Amino acid sequence: MLTLFSTAKPFHGHNGIIQRNALKSWTLLHPSVEIILFGDDEGAAEVCAEYGLRHEPYVERHESGVKRLNYIFARAQEIALHDHLCFSNCDIVFMQDFWTVFQIARSWRNRFLLVGQRWDTDVTEPIDFNQPDWADELRQFALSKGFQQDAYWIDFFLFSKGLYADMPPLLVGHCYWDNWMIWKALSSRVPVLDASRFLVPVHQNHGYNAKFGRIKGVPTDALSMENLVLIGGRKHIRVIKSSTHTITSDGRIGLHLSRYTNEYTLPNRKLWQPFLYKLWQPFLYKVWLPAWHFVLCVTRPVRSALGLRSAAMRRFRSRV
Repeated sequence: MLTLFSTAKPFHGHNGIIQRNALKSWTLLHPSVEIILFGDDEGAAEVCAEYGLRHEPYVERHESGVKRLNYIFARAQEIALHDHLCFSNCDIVFMQDFWTVFQIARSWRNRFLLVGQRWDTDVTEPIDFNQPDWADELRQFALSKGFQQDAYWIDFFLFSKGLYADMPPLLVGHCYWDNWMIWKALSSRVPVLDASRFLVPVHQNHGYNAKFGRIKGVPTDALSMENLVLIGGRKHIRVIKSSTHTITSDGRIGLHLSRYTNEYTLPNRKLWQPFLYKLWQPFLYKVWLPAWHFVLCVTRPVRSALGLRSAAMRRFRSRV
């Protein structure tokens, strides 16, 4: 039914913990799920053997060492056992609502792209998947103490095989490639489903590798700018709220009425909306997002000291 594929960082320290959490959660979605992990990163082969995943060690890389997504997507679509695939970043924990929403989408149409806003959550310990209510505990923790990221951050793409047969040589772990993914589907007249109201994909918070110049919320590092050139510039940027359809909290599919409406969604669009969006976008990327993430980082110790986050974390840790 579904092939999940990803690539990881070396499996040590906190990255090792959250990546193991993510991959293990995927194996529990359904017995028929196939999982492919790309890359020869330290520990990848051992984790694949432990969890019964398919390991593809070879990946084409940029001169900096960063992996190229076009190779990963092409190879995954070539070898996948199923007609629907999902690329997800290797720090996302999926629960049964993910499998449910896939079934909703698959019964609606065969050809689609499904995306959703992630929930940024502080997970620092291995999840005890032997606990029968681990998913309920994690979901409640994410909803109560996590943060639902905005529509610019896109961490998973569930799509029909063949949709991404001709990707530019984009770089994983940097900006803009994810925005192009939505544009590509829309420009191919493939409906895009926003599952943000139904789904709680848990993004386990982590740092960024300074080696590649990446800072959370700042999309101006050299490799992100290279991605921007490869996608053809800002005219090919779309976000989750550019979706054509939405899945409601009770699982119904309807048209996505959004202020981000563009030429590939609803026919009764307001022509001034794309214009205002283009004016707002530079301010959002260069001023608002960096300032917001700076405030979150600076106030984290204060919020923790006031118990705004720690009580929920203690409850969650008591279950893992």
